[in-house]
Formats: sequence, structure tokens, C-alpha cells
Amino acid sequence: MSSVAAAFRLARAGWVLVREGVVAALPGEELSGMPKFGWSVARLFTRRRALSYQRGDRLARAVVRLGPSYVKLGQFLATRPDVVGNDMALDLALLQDKMHTFPKAEAVHAIEASLGRRIDDLYLGFGEPVAAASIAQVHRAEVMREGTASRVAVKVIRPGVRHRFFQDLESYFLAARLQEKYIPSSRRLRPVEVTQTLAQTTRIEMDLRLEAAALSELGENTKDDSGFRVPAVDWERTGRDVLTMEWIDGVKMNDIAGLAAAGHDLKAIAANLIQSFLRHTLRDGFFHADMHPGNLFVEADGTIVAVDLGIAGRLGKKERRFLAEILYGFIVRDYQRVAEVHFEAGYVPRQHNVSAFAQAIRAIGEPIHGQSADTISMAKLLTLLFEVTELFDMATRPELILLQKTMVVVEGVARTLDPAFNMWKTSEPVVGDWIAGNLGPRGLLTDARDGAKALLALARQAPDLAARTDRLSREIDLMAENGLRFDEATARAIGKAEARHTRSGRVALWVIALTLIYIAWKLL
Repeated sequence: MSSVAAAFRLARAGWVLVREGVVAALPGEELSGMPKFGWSVARLFTRRRALSYQRGDRLARAVVRLGPSYVKLGQFLATRPDVVGNDMALDLALLQDKMHTFPKAEAVHAIEASLGRRIDDLYLGFGEPVAAASIAQVHRAEVMREGTASRVAVKVIRPGVRHRFFQDLESYFLAARLQEKYIPSSRRLRPVEVTQTLAQTTRIEMDLRLEAAALSELGENTKDDSGFRVPAVDWERTGRDVLTMEWIDGVKMNDIAGLAAAGHDLKAIAANLIQSFLRHTLRDGFFHADMHPGNLFVEADGTIVAVDLGIAGRLGKKERRFLAEILYGFIVRDYQRVAEVHFEAGYVPRQHNVSAFAQAIRAIGEPIHGQSADTISMAKLLTLLFEVTELFDMATRPELILLQKTMVVVEGVARTLDPAFNMWKTSEPVVGDWIAGNLGPRGLLTDARDGAKALLALARQAPDLAARTDRLSREIDLMAENGLRFDEATARAIGKAEARHTRSGRVALWVIALTLIYIAWKLL
């Protein structure tokens, strides 16, 4: 019954996408056979009014009708242009995570249940909601600190959102399994694995304690940085379903007129934003991955305050070196070095030729150097780079794609503040400083120290590794003599799993077909 319900929800989602013109907005002229026929039928059922909207507006209207979990799906897919394509990813990145508020009484109940204390014991005053998104909404409140009343922002999980999301998640998994089974060309994108990543990402985002931990970590990383900070967390009033943090007084970065009226230097803010983002990425390996202008405030002294850290990105040392050397290589036009970095990082398989790869990279870099500095987009550079690397079998790197998506957004915000923004000139001090500190003599000393620590750790594990190796050797000898065998329970479980997936797939296809026939009959 769960598969049947998931199929019905999937059919409804497909119908909404058809009616709102999302399917019709896809480049169907390039299709052939049954896919093109399906696209043509979808155009017939599209609302006439929807045909007058831009593709991004059609997508936004469809997502609002489908509910909060589809907002999160859209935002997640915006980080995977390898799955949905660059154009669609840009449209999804512009989705506004704004939903209707829910009653204050429900928020109070959620807070009391999460923290185990009465609302009057927690806050001096607790106001009505001031903003609402797909997963949570924010209230203004007051707490007593050192004998003084202080304003705080209280983020509360939307009631029932977990249940609704996990219901819709069944539909996502069903669609992914059907896609892998019936569209062989899509298997390289691993739709089931992508859906599992979405499920894990959203589980993390729905635990506000983890967002509080991310705010705390970013706060510690940036405590000595001038011009950027995040709100302080009130841990006493924070739990799984509630996050209490410092209230921010400032102008939202999407209010350009308000920033100008407050006397802020928009060019300085744009430079500060980009340099802060690159500093977090290269120096700390931990960055805010949802830096759209609605999540950024500017205080009276020009300090940027970033809120809503439900989505964060991490880069290891290898990825940070990869990013810094690539950017620096493009700046100095050392395409051979850029190619070598890809191979050293293990991103491009060794069977490919480094010089041939450097030639492909030159095809990206040279046109850029022919442009004026204020028109060069670093985000576009990374997009073109990842397109070229696909030709050389570079596997999808989720952490780099999330970085690319965030850079697209951050660079876009900077250019709205300063249309003549020079990305390269602004980023060069941060990138150059990181390269000097990590790839020069200091970097060699750090690498040597890290290598010595790794060898010491390996030496400590030597007895355990020897025992495991001996055990593995004996097991391999037994398999060589007797072959690989399954016990009866394992074989029976494999058979049941295969039968269940086949049956659920057939049921889902019949349900979707009958639903579409019923809808068509009602419209005729």
C-alpha cells in the first residue's frame, strides 16, 4: 500500500508540473519518439495562463502548489547541475523558500515539547511569526541576560513537516528506481544515490541542534575577521525543534535602496562578501552554502551577518588546494599546471593525457583573458571547467558542485551591489595569501608535519592491521578452495527483494497510467 500511495503522490506531482507548464518549458524539440510525444501531450494540458510565464516562474508556482518538501527538493537539485542541467539548476537556485506561517500556538507547543519547559519560563515575551520557510518559521522574542532584556530570534520547526517530507520521499525513491530501471542512460547519474543524499541532507536540516552547531563553528572560525559574523546561539533555549539565537538589526542585502539610504558603500560590501566567502572556503574548509541575499544582513557599521545555516559545505585540504591552484592557474594562464592539479588530486583518470587535458582547459581560459576584468565570472569559469572535465571521465564531486552553486549565488549578489565588480582583482589577495601559506615553504613544513603524524598513527595500528591481514588471507584461501557461497537466509532475502521491487514498479506504472487516463477523461 505504501508503494501505491507513493505512486499516487508521484502522479499528482507530475500533473501539477504539467498544468503549470514546467514540462512544456523543457526543450522538447530536441526529443524524439515517445519522449517527444509525451512532451507534446503535456503542452496540450498546460494552463493557457502558464504559457505566458517565464520558466522560473512556472517552476516556482508548481513548487508552491506541491508543498514544502518539493521546495527542499528544488533547492537540493539546484546544487546538482550534473543531474538537472545548468539552466534548470539556475532556475531552481532562484526558488524563494517562503511559505505561509503557522499559528503561534503550534509554535509554542513545539518549543515546550522540545525543551521540556513552559514558554513563560524560557522567554520574557514571545511574539508572532515574522518569517516562514519550508521547514521552519522565525519568531521575535525576549530573554533576560544579566538583568537586561535582550531580543532574540526563535526558529521553530513546522509541525508535521517531517512526516510530510518522508511521505514525499517515498515518491522520490519510487521515481528514482523507475528511472534507473527504464532509462538506462540515466544510470550514470545514480538517481537512487542522489535521492539518498537528499534524504540525509534534509534529516540534518530538520534537526536545529545541528544548525546551531554549524553557526557556532562558523562563529569560531570568523571571530577575528572584520566585516563578517554570524548570530550567537543561545544553547539553553535550543533543541531539536527550536533554535534561539541573537536578533540581528540590519538591512537585508536584497534591499539595495535601503543599503544606499543607510549610507553603505555597496562596492565595499560586494568585495567583503566575496573575500569572506573565499576565506571561509580556503582557510577553514567550511562555508555557508545558502548565501542568497535574503539570508544576508548588513549592520550599521557595514558588517555582513549571515543567517540560516541549514546548508553548509565542507572542503578537505586536497579540495582546497585544488580550488586555489586552479583559480591561480587561470589568473597566470598556466593551463598545464591546472591540468596537472586535476591528475594529482585523482579527479581525472590516469589513462587520459595531461597535455590533451591542458589543451581543453586552454579553450576555456583564453576567451576569458580576452574580456575585461569586470565581466569575467568565476562561477561561469567553474561551470565551463566541470563541463570539460566530463569529457575526461571526471566523476561527480558533490562537494565541488555545492561550492560551484554557492559561488554562482554569491557572485550574483556581488554584481547586484556593484555591476562593474572585478572578481579576479577582489579574490586575488585571498587566493594569493592561501597559496603563499600552503604551497610555499610554510606549506611544505605543514605537509611534513601531517605526514609524520599519519606515519605515527599507522605504526600504532600495525599489530591490528597485521591480524586483519592474516584473517583476510585465510578467508581468501577458503574462497579459492570452496568458492563464494550464500547461506539459505541470504539467498531467500535476495529473492524476496527482487520480487518486491519488480511488483512495486509494475503497480506504480499502472497507478500512474490510470490516474492520467482519469484526469484526461475529466478534462474532455
